[in-house]
Amino acid sequence: MSATTAKALDIAIMGRTYKVSCQEDERESLLEAVAYLDQKMGEIKSSGRVGNAERIAVMAALNIAHELLEVRARGNAPQIGPDGFDMTEAKRRMASMRVALDQALAPQEKLL
Repeated sequence: MSATTAKALDIAIMGRTYKVSCQEDERESLLEAVAYLDQKMGEIKSSGRVGNAERIAVMAALNIAHELLEVRARGNAPQIGPDGFDMTEAKRRMASMRVALDQALAPQEKLL
């Protein structure tokens, strides 16, 4: 069994490019999370009620956190849907991606 190594990956959220590091076996789930976040932020931006990127990001984070807490309230048992999607595994991967994103975005926060 070979260990996977973290690789740099360029992602785009709301037209801005960020460099993040992730394990090769988590690349697809990270890209799915990026697409989901970009979609949520785009929805908030298009609503016209929130203007700057920081507020849009905070509102998207609150919405996604709310969705996560609703899922948690249903219980911590693995939740496998008819399509085979394992929500418990998705939560684990999201936590791992959150750490990677926090590390990657920390230097960029100084620019704002």
